[in-house]
Amino acid sequence: MSVRPFASPPLTPAASTATFPPSPAPAGVTVRSPTVWGEGRSLRPSVDTTRARRDALVRRLVVAALVGATGLVIWWWATGGGIRDLHGWVSGLDSAGRLTGLVSAVLLLFQVLAMARIPLVERAFGQERLARGHRLLGFTSFTLMFAHLGLITWGYAGGRLLSTPGTAWELTVDDPGMLIAVAGTACLVMVVVTSVKAARRRLRYESWHLLHLYAYLGVGLALPHQLWTGQEFTSSPGRVVFWWGLWIAATLAILVWRVGLPLVRSARYGLRVTEVVTEGPGVVSVHLSGREQGPRPEAGQFFTFRFLSGRGWTRAHPYSLSAAPVDGRLRFTARIVGDGTAALAALRPGTRVLVEGPHGRLSARARTRPRVALIGAGVGVAPLRALAEALPYAPGDAVLIYRFTDQPLFARELRALADHRGLQVVYLPGIRRSPDSWLGAGVPPIDDAAALRTLVPDIADRDVFACGPDAWATSLRRSAVAAGLPAGRFHTETFGW
Repeated sequence: MSVRPFASPPLTPAASTATFPPSPAPAGVTVRSPTVWGEGRSLRPSVDTTRARRDALVRRLVVAALVGATGLVIWWWATGGGIRDLHGWVSGLDSAGRLTGLVSAVLLLFQVLAMARIPLVERAFGQERLARGHRLLGFTSFTLMFAHLGLITWGYAGGRLLSTPGTAWELTVDDPGMLIAVAGTACLVMVVVTSVKAARRRLRYESWHLLHLYAYLGVGLALPHQLWTGQEFTSSPGRVVFWWGLWIAATLAILVWRVGLPLVRSARYGLRVTEVVTEGPGVVSVHLSGREQGPRPEAGQFFTFRFLSGRGWTRAHPYSLSAAPVDGRLRFTARIVGDGTAALAALRPGTRVLVEGPHGRLSARARTRPRVALIGAGVGVAPLRALAEALPYAPGDAVLIYRFTDQPLFARELRALADHRGLQVVYLPGIRRSPDSWLGAGVPPIDDAAALRTLVPDIADRDVFACGPDAWATSLRRSAVAAGLPAGRFHTETFGW
């Protein structure tokens, strides 16, 4: 057994005098012959990186598609006289307005596609990386959209700034397409304003999620006027096909992957609540069971659940699995922080569940090294506990570093994994020692990267799986990279929304 608080000596693999029995390997992982480890022999798995390499290729292709689409519309703008028109004041305002509108439209549609849960894309990027890209594309396209509105209207006003408000009013009331676009813009403004961190902290997750759905309405209303009347959209058959094809692809992606697939999976899985267990103060685990040929997620992934238990059933909440899934049985663990999580404690056995997922790349899919470090904070230990159970590894090849404030979750289960799997468990009790640190207050006064190297001297040769609040994960990523870990081997899932 290897369960201990932080200590200055580095981690060393526990000696074993018995052959370590292999666990059933997940897809993509094979187990080779035993290798010498410590005083005994244990099985060290070899890692098949085929899926990781395929995912990297998909990521490159998606980025290339985004860059290519953006470059194409800029090329069309340039060859259509866009650069020439910049030489005049009024024509320059109109030309700059067209350019910002084109790029904004491309980014807006790719933003929708990024969060459409397209399986190939979602598996390659993971929700963490897609969410970051979604925010970047969203704020950029929103800024360009406002620049487009301002520049185009200013140009229509003959370059006279004081005449611009009146021109904007005339365009809105006289052109039905513009009126629809203004309504769509208003929806997007509401979504962007409520997505700013300062505003998000003041909103309940349920309210924010409902408001965020208006982004789809905003996109649906903001773009058609360009497709109907925009010079850059309709001046050639190729452009018409490109723009309408991209718009239709985004619409179909939402209908198929965000609406259709979850309904089909929910009907097929037949998930119901079987038990609700209190894990600690303000923390509950919900056990679900479905058909044996039901969901087949990987440990570490998450689902979005809707519980058909009465009022509020339409509100979706994402929860990570806290145990390895077996034969249609799932378990997730959540801290009670709002109305949605508070309702979990009152769930009754037999409650039906609508499900969307599985999602996330915090799983064996991202693994590239035989040795792993699992690092979690608070209830973020839940998916890591599932990974510690499901991943194949030799004793000493996996370490779980767990920072908690009050009392650790799954202490008995982690002890069993230490006893039977050779998992190294390191507890870091106490609140964070500073807002910029991922460590607990009880850690000796050394910098974060040095502490990580002390805990795991070979950190640079491992895959790191991390889960916790966003700011905490950012601090940990910075420390891991400073300790020598390649950024591509830091895999994270945060629960700050």
